[in-house]
Amino acid sequence: MRHARATWALLPALTFTFLAPTARAGAPSPPLTPDPTPPVPAIGRTWPVGTRPAVLRGWQPPATVYGRGHRGVDLAAPPGARVRAVAAGKVSFAGRVAGRPVVSVELPGTGDPPLRTTYEPVHPSVTKGDEVEAGETIGTVEATGSHCSATCVHWGLLRGETYLDPLTLLPPWLLHRGPSRLLPVLDVPLP
Repeated sequence: MRHARATWALLPALTFTFLAPTARAGAPSPPLTPDPTPPVPAIGRTWPVGTRPAVLRGWQPPATVYGRGHRGVDLAAPPGARVRAVAAGKVSFAGRVAGRPVVSVELPGTGDPPLRTTYEPVHPSVTKGDEVEAGETIGTVEATGSHCSATCVHWGLLRGETYLDPLTLLPPWLLHRGPSRLLPVLDVPLP
């Protein structure tokens, strides 16, 4: 019994020793779980096609690097429709990948590595190295080469080799579907 009491008496001291933070006084505490990628800023200023195109298929992240999923968003668009850069950037690729025409735009100031948008099947009107502004035409929708049942633009977003949801680039007001509504201002005296 005497041995058990001695063990219980040490328990609070042991608990404090193992649970107490090891950082020096005044030093910031390290994060519990480091964030592997910076957040996606809502810097988009326009949809790639149309004003509010129908999303034929949304982003579905794969469970593993090589797993099944949908690494972008499919937007309804007729053949020949103008495709615009969602945000300002520099064209990092304009050519064919696996037989499909692709345009990719790197977005500066969006972290390390920077974000990169991709658009396919898009016949490019830009070349690698071109600087583009948000809303600037980068090409036109090709009639063939799409994986959709109807003509569409597959819009992707990557940070390095990690695929992200491209809709996160757009601010909420641009995603909103429906008319704008003005609300009354209450309890404000008239001038």
